[in-house]
Amino acid sequence: MMVLYIFLAIVAFLVILVLVAPRTYNVQRSILVNRPLPEVYNYLKLIKNQDHWSPWKKKDPTMHQEFVGTDGTVGFIAKWDSNHKNVGAGEQELMGLSENKRVDTNIRFLRPFKSQSDAYLLTEKVGEGTKVTWGFTGKHKVPFNVMMLAYNMDKAVGKDFEEGLEDLKKVLES
Repeated sequence: MMVLYIFLAIVAFLVILVLVAPRTYNVQRSILVNRPLPEVYNYLKLIKNQDHWSPWKKKDPTMHQEFVGTDGTVGFIAKWDSNHKNVGAGEQELMGLSENKRVDTNIRFLRPFKSQSDAYLLTEKVGEGTKVTWGFTGKHKVPFNVMMLAYNMDKAVGKDFEEGLEDLKKVLES
């Protein structure tokens, strides 16, 4: 009978963890770029330009890449494959463009773990410059959402976003 109580206690504990663990995430960071809004937006809508400021491209500059479609148009897909543990493999598809406002993409990770997220780049005129916000949203599937109790997505991905935005600023302002 004691074994049954222990088993039920463990199951109840796991159910509680699943219920309280986060099921969604939204990470975003912003930076001010001292360039006109149309210039910044036209640069950002070209997914291939991410090679010049992406923190993940910097981690593995020799990753294998493939491109499908016309860059800067909805439906364009950039694929990557890397043996670097923090880069992995996947693809990014350009899902939507709102002139001088936002670029929306869907990112499908294949390795090191399979998942899907939506990413966005927002642009906003601020004085003579442009505020760029880079964001990333998605859902954690149950019961894997329990792992997010021990992993801070905002801190981990946010650090990469900050690095990438600093590099974007350097590229656009040079």
